[in-house]
Amino acid sequence: MAATAASPAAHALPAERFFRTSLSLLVLTSILTLSSTGKLDLFTSVVAPLTALLKGYRWWHGRPAELSHRVATWCLLTYLAFFPLDALFLSRFFVGGSANPPLFALLLAVVHFLIVAMLVRFYSASSDRDALFLSMLAFAAILAAAILTVDTLFLTLFFFFLLSGVATFIGLELRRGVAGAVSPALALRETEGKLNRSLSLAAFSVAIGAILLGGMLFFFFPRFKAGYLGRVSFSPTLMTGFTDDVELGQIGEIKKSSEIVMRVEAGKPIGYEWLRWRGIALTTFDGKRWSSSASTSQILGVQADGWIHTPEAAQKENDSGPVIRYTVFLEPVATNAIFVPGRVLLLQGNFSGGSANSFAALQRNYLDMDATGTVKSPFRNFTAIRYAGISRLPPREVTKLRAAGTSYPNDITSTYLQLPLELDLRIPELAREVTRNAKTPFDKTISIEGYLRTRYAYTLNLAGRPGPDPLAHFLFETRAGHCEYFASAMAIMLRTLGIPSREVNGFLPGEYNDLAGDYIVRASDAHSWVEVYFPGNGWQVFDPTPASLQSGGGFLARLELYIDWMQITWNDWVIGYDFAHQVMMAQNLQRGSKNWGESARGWFDRKQQEGKRWLKLWQLQHGSLGYLLPVVLVALLLALRYNAPAELIRRVRLLVRIRAAKSGRSDPQLASRLYAELLRILARRGLERSEAQTPLEFAAAVNFPQLAPAVKEFTQLYVDARFGGAPCDTTRFGQLLDQVRAALGTRSHRSSAYRFRD
Repeated sequence: MAATAASPAAHALPAERFFRTSLSLLVLTSILTLSSTGKLDLFTSVVAPLTALLKGYRWWHGRPAELSHRVATWCLLTYLAFFPLDALFLSRFFVGGSANPPLFALLLAVVHFLIVAMLVRFYSASSDRDALFLSMLAFAAILAAAILTVDTLFLTLFFFFLLSGVATFIGLELRRGVAGAVSPALALRETEGKLNRSLSLAAFSVAIGAILLGGMLFFFFPRFKAGYLGRVSFSPTLMTGFTDDVELGQIGEIKKSSEIVMRVEAGKPIGYEWLRWRGIALTTFDGKRWSSSASTSQILGVQADGWIHTPEAAQKENDSGPVIRYTVFLEPVATNAIFVPGRVLLLQGNFSGGSANSFAALQRNYLDMDATGTVKSPFRNFTAIRYAGISRLPPREVTKLRAAGTSYPNDITSTYLQLPLELDLRIPELAREVTRNAKTPFDKTISIEGYLRTRYAYTLNLAGRPGPDPLAHFLFETRAGHCEYFASAMAIMLRTLGIPSREVNGFLPGEYNDLAGDYIVRASDAHSWVEVYFPGNGWQVFDPTPASLQSGGGFLARLELYIDWMQITWNDWVIGYDFAHQVMMAQNLQRGSKNWGESARGWFDRKQQEGKRWLKLWQLQHGSLGYLLPVVLVALLLALRYNAPAELIRRVRLLVRIRAAKSGRSDPQLASRLYAELLRILARRGLERSEAQTPLEFAAAVNFPQLAPAVKEFTQLYVDARFGGAPCDTTRFGQLLDQVRAALGTRSHRSSAYRFRD
């Protein structure tokens, strides 16, 4: 029969507080894990953990259940009636940017119901059955959190959940054993603390072992991505603004967020002044909005080498720049753009979202690339993706750019010299005024870039309304704006001078983390710049936006870099861990073990040679002492023959144990070891205790006058300490052992020294 948590008998159970604390932490950790996903509303994220914490505090102090089972059942039935309203209306307020709002709203409603059911059951728990049901609900909450997030914080909270779960089931099993016992349990205050510490250590050891064993199984079991819920994103904040149709001001809104958009692993800093993560290139401007006129695109499929080759790889125009390799971890974004640096040559990744190891997924894996060089994924980026790439960074060779001339191809001029139908006449006049001393298109480009960068201010807070012509409003009235206004102004001013240009939206390099060897790119790094075409040199990057103020470093900034290193390692070796990673790890282990083996053999060989040289030198310097070596060797063999080292170690361990024992405290284990020492001493003199004799019977059988009193007193002290709970008097035990050794030393004949009584 299950013992109730609120009954007086329950308070007498051993480790009752241990069980209550473990179950309370189990419930609290599961709710905190759900709250840490960032997908729940603020009210639930705050109120639910506080409610669980309050119940745990009351339960710790032995308060009875606040709700009866009948009331708890009616509470759940009432919430079930409210559940459709939650799924259809309330939760829909928090999923506006999700790729699948109805499914995400339904999931949030289920999570709300799960939390309510767990709290109601927690406040009405009165039996072991309720505790078991609470544990099952907590496990369901952890599964829901695993669907909502893949963050590293989940791993930390999951360890505490595992620890409290193991402790809960240990306490639950202990309660069941006590409830089924014949004799009542005795909960002694002096032993309860020691029992709780022992149970806590056991739970911690099991949790650590489970984590280590699970980690080994995770890394060594074959990995095949099944794609379950793989293309369903539950992220409520998908970044927008990188499409083929962008209105002035959208990039500025993105820059107000500090959320991490992607991480680019390069291994080392890329020493390139014009490094940008290129997204969408826009060609047509109507005075308020940029769009792309590239109506056709080329499908890029996976080649035999496993890479997606772009047309840029076959072009010979300006192919003298450095080639870089990189790996991108792109978070879910509401765009199909693939962000790359420079001119992308090769790409490799699972863009289709299916199983990375299936033939069908490889067949479906392809990209689109239009005439502007924009690379897009037709499968959308509603889930986090990982891809590798190889790009060429076009160099800026000033001499060649000045000599490029103005012989532009027809397809370039027809697309990249377009101007709005109603363009403010002051804009071309300003362009001519700024470039009046420039002779070549390159010099004119540099002049406009420098003019905008030095004469205008950068701000994200635009005052007033831009009116029907936001570009003229920026150039001649506010003279302040963000990157999109600067890039648009430069591109249009260049077009009025007959220089082909286009606006490009993407990201600045971001913050380089020297710990992980990656660039941390945030939404605040969203940026617009200009690409200008020079015949024979291709498209070159120019950025007229003034540099914004950068925040200084410090301890917190360094701590963020460590957290980012953990995050990218988690993404690479846990979230993105697949069969390819297993092959790489096996190869690294093989190379590493081979290198370690060779290093170890070399180290032992060197030490062996050094030892031989030292021994020869020592023999030459101490020739007379060399004769002592055989004597020392014989003495060592004799010591091993008579087990002298083991005897010495045993005596030292016993002495240390005696010195460490606290006087006045019961220690049955130490008493047993001391009695075993007495039996060993007597057995060496021929006095061996038979299996049928009790300790007191054996002591009574010793009939030697000088030995019997000490043996009898020692045995009585042992029996009292071992079975009667008396304090272990180590001082008296030591004195009696000395008396026994002294008495045995007075006799040389074992056979006639002692007589036994039957």
